[in-house]
Amino acid sequence: MRNCRALRQVAASCLLVLALSACASSGGSTGAKGGVSAKRPPVRAPVTTPVRDPQFRMEPGLEQVVGATQGQLVGQFGRPRLDVWEGDARKLQFTGSACILDIYLYPTTRSRDPLATYVEARRSDGRNVDKAACVNALRASRGR
Repeated sequence: MRNCRALRQVAASCLLVLALSACASSGGSTGAKGGVSAKRPPVRAPVTTPVRDPQFRMEPGLEQVVGATQGQLVGQFGRPRLDVWEGDARKLQFTGSACILDIYLYPTTRSRDPLATYVEARRSDGRNVDKAACVNALRASRGR
């Protein structure tokens, strides 16, 4: 019984190899256009780019926000309304009655966790508001 099972596995493996080899191209002529050979571009090794430190946009009143980790921001503003990943970047959105605060975090070489590098603030109607005032309003509403 064991020998039959092992034989079936070997036979299945052989069939799989044969099926895959039938799909492989021989690299010869195409035959469709009078024997014109198909040239393939060379295979290139993947390019890896090292992590570069992002530029931090420090503005007055944002000293405890810019450079903070996700955990530190949650400690300041509570649970974010949105937590969106795009590649290795992250956006946290905090909201209150006064404003909407978007904080962008990026990986750095100075921290294991992504750090806040940029902040945007607006009203619910889309008009820009002072970022520091929005930060203070959200902190104050959390303290209630």
